[in-house]
Amino acid sequence: MPGAEARPDNRVDWRPEAGRAALLIHDMQEYFLDKYYRDQAPIPMLLDHTRQLLDHARANGIPVFYTAQPTEQPDSDRALLNDFWGPGLPAHPELYPIVARLAPTADEVVLTKWRYSAFQRSDLRAQLRELGRDQLIITGIYGHIGCMATALEAFMQDVQPFFVYDAVADFSASEHRMATDYVARNCGVSLTTADTIAALDSARGFDLAAFEAEIERLLETPLEEIPGDENLMLAGMDSIRLMSLAERLRREGIEVGFADLVEHATLDEWREIFRAGGMK
Repeated sequence: MPGAEARPDNRVDWRPEAGRAALLIHDMQEYFLDKYYRDQAPIPMLLDHTRQLLDHARANGIPVFYTAQPTEQPDSDRALLNDFWGPGLPAHPELYPIVARLAPTADEVVLTKWRYSAFQRSDLRAQLRELGRDQLIITGIYGHIGCMATALEAFMQDVQPFFVYDAVADFSASEHRMATDYVARNCGVSLTTADTIAALDSARGFDLAAFEAEIERLLETPLEEIPGDENLMLAGMDSIRLMSLAERLRREGIEVGFADLVEHATLDEWREIFRAGGMK
């Protein structure tokens, strides 16, 4: 999975805003994840980062949309897709569901996916308009196919697309980078999960409460249940989550690195680092 070092030069300075954005979790069905070794890169980070964005959206009233290919795909509906990919999911009905870690709630929208773009043969644009949303945060698989096509069509429908390239997976590193660069040059903004969450929070300011909320979201545990002197690496703060936190702090102008957070790993120490504005 590419990280902050792969951030392209975006042509525009758009930033996602909580009051304008919707989150799209694109084609995260068991069928597509089954094409990967799930315990190897990029899948653990794909799931972790997408879950962070999902939790943030739910906590901040950001609408969440999913796409999923249907269980019935007659040749007349699948059409040209058959020539490229064959019958697709119909041969594997046990793999239709969206992966459990990202499963939608009853009030979240699952769009039936017929073509590469999530806008094709769906009412996604109408739903965004009804919700007063003109930004789309895109995660999922595959980067250079459906995710990129959705970003391009969002742009053509006057919706600002944000391609969260470390919450997207692809066939290869080269195709992943191509999609990231294409969006940055032609139709949207390519950014990291940490960039996205930082931007969504920026309107209210990244204060101590927001910092603690970020830690709580990463740990998936209420902070009142964690003693201030407990080593957070033993409480579930693994290296992927810690890298995300370090990048978030960097984006907020707080000078602290991954190694600093490992060395000073209690909640009390992190609060003190935050209040001081970084390591001295």
